[in-house]
Order: sequence, then structure tokens, then C-alpha cells
Amino acid sequence: MAAPNNRAVEGREIQRLTRDAVGSAVAMSADDQRFEDGDLQTVDDDLRIADDVTVEEPLEIRIDEVAIAVLMRTPGDDLALAAGFLLTEGIIPAPDDLGTLGYCPDAEPPHELNVIDAHLTCDFDRESLQRNFYATSSCGVCGKASIEQLRTHADPLVTSMHLPASVLWTLPDALRQGQIQFARTGSVHAAGLFDGAGDLLHLCEDVGRHNAVDKLVGRYVLEGRRTPQPSVLMVSGRVSFEIVQKAWIAGICMIAAVSGPSSLAIDLAAEAGITLVGFLRETSANLYTHPQRIG
Repeated sequence: MAAPNNRAVEGREIQRLTRDAVGSAVAMSADDQRFEDGDLQTVDDDLRIADDVTVEEPLEIRIDEVAIAVLMRTPGDDLALAAGFLLTEGIIPAPDDLGTLGYCPDAEPPHELNVIDAHLTCDFDRESLQRNFYATSSCGVCGKASIEQLRTHADPLVTSMHLPASVLWTLPDALRQGQIQFARTGSVHAAGLFDGAGDLLHLCEDVGRHNAVDKLVGRYVLEGRRTPQPSVLMVSGRVSFEIVQKAWIAGICMIAAVSGPSSLAIDLAAEAGITLVGFLRETSANLYTHPQRIG
């Protein structure tokens, strides 16, 4: 693990470091059992297996030392995760509203790298942020009073983007080839951003699919800009309401997934002006909303 260091990014102090997202664990002890070729076997010391496993730890996000959220995430790109979360949850209206961002120097061991503190250059509703804003790797941000509170006000996206079907078919393989952590552990989601030619711009992985999207968006926020447009967000799992919400706030007009969307995801995509593609595999896909952009 590298030591933290600070540097200015377009006038903002951003703290960076590298940290392993994959750990090694013994998958079975000497008394464990496993299936091998369909037969249940007792594993002895000679057959113990060291497995690569995805690390999952809490990340507390604070604004001016006040905790606003706890995310269960895979360590790595923590600052991008925090920056993307602040934007896609509507806490900051624009990337320029992020002032300083770094690991909290007051965090106690062993959580020195599990607490991030941000200072904003915009006003925000501190009382609303102090509600229970807990997130898990399976469901995203929970504890919001109702679905209506998830709907961040934004204008429907308008774009002249047209994506050839021949380009659409290439996205799943391109995403899969970039999933380095998944190849090692088989237990992380991926979010990739592609341009209109099908070229991969960025790819992020995390135990939480919503975290992978926030890391992706946050990489651009740390540079003081939004995601380039037009672009396509490709995700490795299903599409939930929250992923559509995050894409809408980030200005991404097209979402594609290897699995299906939820009913609320479809409704919100229609409202947001987002083209939603599901079950994208080889040369087949379902087009749920705004299909005129693909052909």
C-alpha cells in the first residue's frame, strides 16, 4: 500500500494513493468439503486452495467532517467513488462545486483509508444530508424516505447521437476484456464508458454495481468536468432505478446491460430521455426506451 500524497487538480487539493482491491484467502480449511467432478470430498491439507477474493470494506464520506454516507465498496478509486457519489446524488450540482477531497487525517486505525472528507464550494442542505444515508453493496443507497426522493430534478436529455447496431454488438466483449478484477475473483461488477465509435474510454470495477458507476463518473469529476458526450454506459449486471438516475445526472444518454432492467429503471429512462438496452448478447438485445438512437 502506497502512502497518501496530496496534489492540486485544477485548483482543488486531491489526495491520491494506490491500494489493493483483491486479497488472497484460503477458500477451504482442512476440515472443509468441496465438490470435485460431482463427488463430495473432504479436503485435506494437501488440497487446500488459496483463492483470490474481492475486498469489501466500508467507506464513510464526510462533508466538513460531518458523515453523510457509508458505502460498502471495493477499495481502489476511493476518491473517484466519493466524487462521483457527490455528483450523481445531487449533492454537488457540477464538478466545479467540489473543493478539496482527501482521506480524513483524524480517522483511527484501522480505518485511516476508510474515511474521506470533502469540502464543497457550493451551498448544501446539511440537515437533509444528516439523515440515515446507508448504502450496501447489493442495493445501493438505502434509507431514503421514498422513491420520489430518488428522483433528482433534471431536464430530459436531448442528443443527436446515433449508434450503429454493429457497434452495439461489440460492447459486451470489450467490457469483459477489461474486467481484470473479475477475471481474478469472479465477484465484482463493471461499468464502462464508450464513445460513439465503440471505443472504451474508462472502466471501473466494484463489488457494488452502483459504486462502479460512481467511480466512473467520479474520474471525470476529479478532473473538473463531466463525462464526455455523447457516450454509452455499459454495465455488467442488471439495470436498477439508481443506475439510471446516476446516468441521468451525469448526462449519459444511453445505457446498455447484459441483463435486464427493473420496471422503475424503464420508467425513469423514458422520463430522462435515456436509451435503455437490456439483454445485450452477441447480436441480440431488447430496446426498452428511445430506440430511435440505435440502428
